[in-house]
Amino acid sequence: MLKLGVNIDHVATLRQVRGTFYPDVLAAGQVCESAGAHGITVHLREDRRHIQVEDVYKLKKNLKVSLNLEMANNPEIADIAVDVRPCEVCLVPEKREELTTEGGLDVVSQKKEIRQCIALLEKAGIIVSLFIDPDRGQVEAAVDAGAPYIELHTGAFCGEADVVRRNQELKRLMDAAVYADKLGLKVNAGHGINLETLPDVMKIPCLYTLNIGHSIIARALFAGLENAVKEMLAGMSGYDGGRRQ
Repeated sequence: MLKLGVNIDHVATLRQVRGTFYPDVLAAGQVCESAGAHGITVHLREDRRHIQVEDVYKLKKNLKVSLNLEMANNPEIADIAVDVRPCEVCLVPEKREELTTEGGLDVVSQKKEIRQCIALLEKAGIIVSLFIDPDRGQVEAAVDAGAPYIELHTGAFCGEADVVRRNQELKRLMDAAVYADKLGLKVNAGHGINLETLPDVMKIPCLYTLNIGHSIIARALFAGLENAVKEMLAGMSGYDGGRRQ
């Protein structure tokens, strides 16, 4: 089964833009959970633009499904992760000025620092994933750094309007997934996925989890959060990814 992790950052964005106590992030996570989501993802950014530290603790304490914490390789946030002990941590690149994550982590140039962070998190019993572009060099570096999982950045594919370049990006994702699987990594994917791009994303082999946020929260404005999650799950049904047994 291809699993769905729902990113609920933008529930917190709506809260923070007015400085209110609502909408409640935990309540949103619990709705997603009851709708069938296999996990909840949040990104605790250095600038705290949406998710706050207390959100992470509340989610970990109250959710029944797994919590996936996205974070930069930052000592302060790494210490929070060790204390919270989410099921998973996904290390991502982070820039203060970006609207959203713009690309994959450069594991090749930061291998030593990333290896140290992975060791710290794994000592606390946390599964670690690296958010990378579909590049063989980055896949190999993820193996060398000791990561058990990668998450392929699907943003370039999902945001490409030109058919030729779009097909090229899809092929890159497919090739990287097969290569990572061959090297023993477990493969997730995420960024920019919506109901329109989902059928092509499901052509990528060897996937375990899709982490999807913005499109589900946006769809929830019209369909409701429970229905938005169920629609995505229905679209993901029938996936046959040819993973290693």
